[in-house]
Amino acid sequence: MENFIEKLNPDQKKELERQYQLYTSGTQDVVPLQELKNKIAKSLFLGKPLKVKLGLDPSAPDVHLGHTVVLNKLKQFQENGHTIQLIIGDFTGKIGDPTGKSAARKQLNDEEVKHNAETYFEQFGKVLDMGKAELHYNSKWLSALHLQDVIELAGKITVARLLERNDFSERLGAGKPISLHEFFYPLMQGYDSVMLESDIELGGNDQHFNVLMGRHLQEHYGKEKQVVILVPLLEGLDGKEKMSKSKNNYIGVDEKPEDMYGKAMSIPDELMEKYFRLATSLPLAEKMSIQEKLEEGSLHPRDAKMQLARTIVSMYHGHEAAEKAEDHFKSVFQQGSMPEDMPALTWDGSDEPDLLELLMFAGFFPSRSEARWMVLNGGVRMNGEKAEDINTKVSLQAELILQVGKRKFARIKKV
Repeated sequence: MENFIEKLNPDQKKELERQYQLYTSGTQDVVPLQELKNKIAKSLFLGKPLKVKLGLDPSAPDVHLGHTVVLNKLKQFQENGHTIQLIIGDFTGKIGDPTGKSAARKQLNDEEVKHNAETYFEQFGKVLDMGKAELHYNSKWLSALHLQDVIELAGKITVARLLERNDFSERLGAGKPISLHEFFYPLMQGYDSVMLESDIELGGNDQHFNVLMGRHLQEHYGKEKQVVILVPLLEGLDGKEKMSKSKNNYIGVDEKPEDMYGKAMSIPDELMEKYFRLATSLPLAEKMSIQEKLEEGSLHPRDAKMQLARTIVSMYHGHEAAEKAEDHFKSVFQQGSMPEDMPALTWDGSDEPDLLELLMFAGFFPSRSEARWMVLNGGVRMNGEKAEDINTKVSLQAELILQVGKRKFARIKKV
């Protein structure tokens, strides 16, 4: 690829530096870094937008803030006029991405993939302008491949190279089975980049092997190689594990403003800067200013966290909803009052149910063991008083207000 940087005029070079700093901020790795700058320069010189790819696994369509890290990076490219290529892996989804898995993934049917894809589009619209994004289903080209094409594709990578993936090598070392079809997942993801002639591919840093496969195959098929941008994984509310719905440490983009705000206020102090940097759309200069103020002590962590919570809610529900959520939080959690809009439930069972039974009835826990654990750890209150006995029988002669943790309330009365 020829050097386009030297062909730019002074104004174009200034714009090059602006975009380059924007796209590289908050990233884990850019491969190769200099090629990214030259691709931006080529786009400016020719007046042609870059094609920026993100592949989507249609098996888990519930979008949370962890997913928005890469979406916010895509948004930066989109706002500068570049073309976003969203690839729904309806064909690869039937295989299942083995990344980070100790066993083969469940294969999806057509109906499941279609439903999950529609859910993606709806939620992604909270971050991206979906009207300006290209939507592709990789079955369009992958299902058209003949056996000869597949064998030719497989011939462009060695088994030794595929076994460099940690998940494959670990399973092999542990004597766990690896099905042959799983080896084709990274090949097919890379082939997507060949067919779409992508300039850049984004992914989480756990996708390193898969997204580099696009560069590898583009070179073998005589295409210009894409640049890979890897973004960090965002820790969840526990401050330890990757944000995940299964670990219940997530903030979903579809959650109610009050719930979203309350969850954001529970983010560990040491992760606030990372959340500002990766999960908000604030200008880069403002993010850097917040970090500097936190480090020098001129911004109190509580105030920073409230700004973070307000920003997150504003991004998905608007400024007015964010202000109401903040007022709600102050009223309930800082001043100790009860929320006015808590769920009202009617109990039609025994006159004196046990506490664990009521906690499950209110939908707070799926099992008695989980309810028991929360009571024993001091996380349950009845009418404002801490519940300490798991064998408590509850009289429902009067209305009962159950509280679990800081954010969950229910009002229960007898029929």
